[in-house]
Amino acid sequence: MEKFLKLIYYHNSGFSVQVGSTLLIFDYWEGEERELKQSARITESFLKAFEQIFVFVSHQHPDHYDPVIYDWQKAGLPVNYIVAHDMPVGTRGSRISPLQEKKLTSNISVKAFESTDMGVSFLVTAYGMNIFHAGDLNLWHWRQESTLKEIEAAEEAFYHALEPMRQEKIDVAMFPVDPRQGYLYDAGANHFIMTQKPRIFIPMHWQERPEVAIEFARHTRSPQTEVLAMTKAGTIANISVTDELLDIHIIEPPKDLDDNLLPSRRPTPGIDGYDPFIDTDLPVNLE
Repeated sequence: MEKFLKLIYYHNSGFSVQVGSTLLIFDYWEGEERELKQSARITESFLKAFEQIFVFVSHQHPDHYDPVIYDWQKAGLPVNYIVAHDMPVGTRGSRISPLQEKKLTSNISVKAFESTDMGVSFLVTAYGMNIFHAGDLNLWHWRQESTLKEIEAAEEAFYHALEPMRQEKIDVAMFPVDPRQGYLYDAGANHFIMTQKPRIFIPMHWQERPEVAIEFARHTRSPQTEVLAMTKAGTIANISVTDELLDIHIIEPPKDLDDNLLPSRRPTPGIDGYDPFIDTDLPVNLE
């Protein structure tokens, strides 16, 4: 049976996935200084097109949780919120803990898994499609700075978090590829692809470095897993899936006047004395 979904990339780790008349929104964030251009933001008029909307928030880090999402509920839209177990939740929402599963409708359910940072990761099953959003689940190691003991502990925590999902089939996965980690920054993503074999893998959390996502896609895609580098806010992927075939149609947004609001490329790690760890919000502390 052929299955369809429409996926839109926004900013950092923010995506929406449309399946039929249902919209799933993951870790939406408009940026620290609202740098997400106006034409690419989720608006009330866009949301009015859907019969039901589920908003997932993996954890409380500001780059994954934008309070603007609660304005949609105030506008009377059919929004329900599913947030990590350690977060506050409003009247039309619920918390979810690792390994807990919730049936949202007769055709949609969500299961949470552990994170190697705050909160949870999400596996949503919607009309037969399995959609995974990692949140901040990753192999958070800093090879140039961490001790061997810290690296081993980080690896153990990551493998432990992945173990319960080993048998899960994943059609689409959104997963961090963070260049601030320096060398082997893609170790977690590569391990996830090798063990889970998602049909489609989309790198996220690439820290305003689109070339990182593009290069990762170029050298990582395989016959088992297609890797999509969605690097422009508002990019759409129309996806059709059967057991044998995978068809993806990418639509990039037109260049407009808001493009000058996009942040400039950061320096390349290791060049001109740039320290790739100086602005990280995820220090290793696993003692």
